[in-house]
Amino acid sequence: MKNIFLTICLLLAVHYTSARVQPNSLFSDHMVLQKGVPVPIWGTADNETRITVKFNGQTVSTIAQHGKWMVKLSPMNYLFTPSSMVITGEQDTVTIHDILVGEVWLCSGQSNMERQLGPRPPQPLIDHWEQERDAANYPLIREFYVPEKYASKTINDVHGNWTVCSPKTVTNFSAVGYLFARDLYQQLKVPVGILFSAYGGTPAEDWTSKAALDGNPELKHLAEHYDSVMDAHWHPEGEVMNGLYNGMIYPLIPFAVKGVAWYQGENNSWRPRQYAIVLANMIKDWRQDFHQGNFPFLIVQITPNKDMVPELRESQFKVSQKIKNTALIVTTDCGDANQIHSPHKQPVGERLALAARALAYKEKIEYSGPTFHSFKIEKNKIILHFTHTGEGLSTKGTGVLRGFTIAGNNNRFVPATAIMKDREVIVYSNQIQNPVAARYGWANVPDVNLYNSEGLPASPFSTDSN
Repeated sequence: MKNIFLTICLLLAVHYTSARVQPNSLFSDHMVLQKGVPVPIWGTADNETRITVKFNGQTVSTIAQHGKWMVKLSPMNYLFTPSSMVITGEQDTVTIHDILVGEVWLCSGQSNMERQLGPRPPQPLIDHWEQERDAANYPLIREFYVPEKYASKTINDVHGNWTVCSPKTVTNFSAVGYLFARDLYQQLKVPVGILFSAYGGTPAEDWTSKAALDGNPELKHLAEHYDSVMDAHWHPEGEVMNGLYNGMIYPLIPFAVKGVAWYQGENNSWRPRQYAIVLANMIKDWRQDFHQGNFPFLIVQITPNKDMVPELRESQFKVSQKIKNTALIVTTDCGDANQIHSPHKQPVGERLALAARALAYKEKIEYSGPTFHSFKIEKNKIILHFTHTGEGLSTKGTGVLRGFTIAGNNNRFVPATAIMKDREVIVYSNQIQNPVAARYGWANVPDVNLYNSEGLPASPFSTDSN
């Protein structure tokens, strides 16, 4: 009799557990929801359970199907006062506390996005990290940390958590993500949330869905021969392509975000020209999967380093010019020739915020450095035309333009004299009488100094790139 009673109790306990309402971990204490768009809220519950979500004056209900449920809150205004969300099922209630409504950005990539603000030996210390830590009293900035995970199949929940920014917590925030959010908050004066989903030493292919790679004819060969062409030194044994998409991006979909800040590329340097195809494909993939239109996608260019070839920066530049609603964050003045993890993160965060303000919030500001647009040849000179010059081109340092080269029909590039004139740079060399191409910053560690009036650097480029 005692055994029968225990069995009945266990069965009831199992039934109750399966029936419990469980919101996805994205919806937890201290979260920030995106302002001005429909906001999906989802989770799990027993099949046919009626779920009701109450928040900020709204009440929405649905019926769980196949153990899952989702509702959508109508677009909301900014909410500065911490509020609670109540989610009820037939047998239990979940209350989520300290919720704000503001601007949410997904910050993703590899180690330079993953790098946290506090000390991480043997990497160099982030510039002024202690001052940044001590000043980080920003309760309206929150970060959701996505644990690093390769997954052979898509998973539904990353089991992460939200953290309120403070001097005690900020050292574990993504340095770039925090500095971006901090600058954005200081300008917009609204709550800012960042989804921190980054994994060091990883290629863009692993952040892309298998369907997107298989469906792109230019990348089909890569998908079919992934194990043989990818460098195995970083790849976790037994894991598969798309593992990071499966484990660190898919479970975030369709959380409402304003846009993406992307800092990656080091592990694609071995096939730099193909990276333009890979990155463009990934952007398209994410935009389709999040179902939020062509949201802004901010691309941080790889910093100067002895191992980072110029063709990789050229690929990033190409994507920013060809894909709508993207911006390139140029970092030619933020690098370290011998250290791939540059400590100079403040300019990166500042420039990300500038680009976000222009693309996402439609501020009439200059957010990019001089951008190569077109060229023409006149006798022994090449005239380069730029956009995003602000009130004019400028230099930093000696005042003499550095970093330009020029070539004739033999495609041998030599240093060129460069002269600024309005929105143009005129380049020439006494060694080249019939020039055909010019380049700027075409080196692993370029020595360059072309800026606009707003103090933003020009991206490296080549007129002969195809």
